[in-house]
Amino acid sequence: MTFGLILLQTALVLATPESVDWPQFRGPNGQGISYATELPLEFSDTENVTWKTSLPGKGWSSPVIEGDRIWMTTATDEGRSLRALCVDRDSGKLLHDVEIYSREEPLPANTKNSHASPTPIVEDGHVYVHFGSAGTACLDRDGKILWKKDDLVIDHKEGPGSSPVLHENLLILNFDGRDEQYVIALDKQTGRTVWKTERTGEFPENTEQHKAYSTPLIVEIDGKPQLVSPGAQQVVAYDPATGEELWKVRYNGFSNVPRPVFADGMFFISTGYMKPQLWAIRAGGSGNVTDSHVAWKVTRQAPANPSPLVVGDEVYMVSDRGIATCMDAKTGEIHWQKRLGGNYSASPLFADGRIYFSSEQGKVTVIKPGTEYEVLVVNELPGRLMASPAVSGHSLYFRTDQDLYRFDK
Repeated sequence: MTFGLILLQTALVLATPESVDWPQFRGPNGQGISYATELPLEFSDTENVTWKTSLPGKGWSSPVIEGDRIWMTTATDEGRSLRALCVDRDSGKLLHDVEIYSREEPLPANTKNSHASPTPIVEDGHVYVHFGSAGTACLDRDGKILWKKDDLVIDHKEGPGSSPVLHENLLILNFDGRDEQYVIALDKQTGRTVWKTERTGEFPENTEQHKAYSTPLIVEIDGKPQLVSPGAQQVVAYDPATGEELWKVRYNGFSNVPRPVFADGMFFISTGYMKPQLWAIRAGGSGNVTDSHVAWKVTRQAPANPSPLVVGDEVYMVSDRGIATCMDAKTGEIHWQKRLGGNYSASPLFADGRIYFSSEQGKVTVIKPGTEYEVLVVNELPGRLMASPAVSGHSLYFRTDQDLYRFDK
């Protein structure tokens, strides 16, 4: 029995649709996978809508869910007011709209980005929100701010992007700017720094090629957790408890956004701008394993923004310009490539036996997974879709640039 199959069977045992929250970017395991059933196949602004809630401001953070609370972040007043939003899962009512930081002038951000792009993470009645250099905070489920930390300042240039992750008592963050590059762990109870590890290795002279915006992934390898953290020019694995560097793979790329995925003993990593590639990297080893652990590469139509997705024996990805690809996870052999239409930033979702691709233009293409391309339906929503979808119970949640939707069959 493969390692990936063991993980899948364990998840199926533990993750019933009624009990599973959506606590972080890309769900319970951080890889865009849900084992929910009875989800709606077709939906729109008027079809299978349980509720629709208008959201203030502008934010690309994805919804996260714990119990009856849905959390997101947003920015109003052109990025001067950075806020946490809480919506009631059952009614869609906006429960909390809490200002976390107020600034006289907003920090710089790319016109395609927002000042509230990192996705919160929730655990045990606490929500952790992150705005990059603008600051990080912890709130309770009633919207009370428990702590704030705003002394971690780097030159993002394009604005914030990397979302936080949790490991035991630690809140872990990537900070990859033009000036500084490091990974840092905070005490989740207080915000105090527990460890900070500088990125090592050579960087190009051009500081534009030093920055990155990816969210790390924590997986267990040989019985020990590893924090796999893509940055500019390299992906590095750390011990999440101490920040010790375990292994790295070097590549040519920067401004990395996609979150890694892991299956059957391999990591799947996007190398970032300017010519993104998808690399499959075998787990294990120590030090620089570039020459020994890269299993295969796909060098065309790889994403710069959407994360990849692994379902069964296949890897799926969609390029920023809307080319979807299905590959063999072990060999990288391409089974099919199809143009979906539109531009893509949101990461794909696998749920209820289907794959959902969400375009920036509001089109959601739902396909059947497999080595033959089969479209089940194409749904349309008004507004832009920059955030990745969420699942809880038998419901789908989509955040557009204006609204949050709950869809039910």
